[in-house]
Amino acid sequence: QLQLVESGGGSVEPGGSLRLSCEASIFSLNYWSIGWFRQAPGKEREGVSCISRIDGSTYYGDSVKGRFSISRDNARNAVYLQMEWLKPGDTAVYYCAAKDDIIDIQSMCADPPGMDYWGKGTLVTVSS
Repeated sequence: QLQLVESGGGSVEPGGSLRLSCEASIFSLNYWSIGWFRQAPGKEREGVSCISRIDGSTYYGDSVKGRFSISRDNARNAVYLQMEWLKPGDTAVYYCAAKDDIIDIQSMCADPPGMDYWGKGTLVTVSS
């Protein structure tokens, strides 16, 4: 069973930056498409950014486009989410998730229940 562990969350002021990491032990993340999702209090879980296992193509939600960047480091068996110009509206628990099926990345990001494995999440708080 794939086990995912997120790290890097914390509290920052508006305009600040954070880098989230998603790591796996035992199994290689190379064989999985990975998504970052977030859930704010009282809101549904939403797709933030996803990266394909096939060709490395990426997708970003409209609210984070131009501010967030997803990347893989196969040598470290990790997927990162670099977050810049953070806003209070970015406050949420951020989860990474993995999916084995070959589908388009935008569809994967739009369907959180369709992911195969989830981490436990890391909290990001943006406030002054």
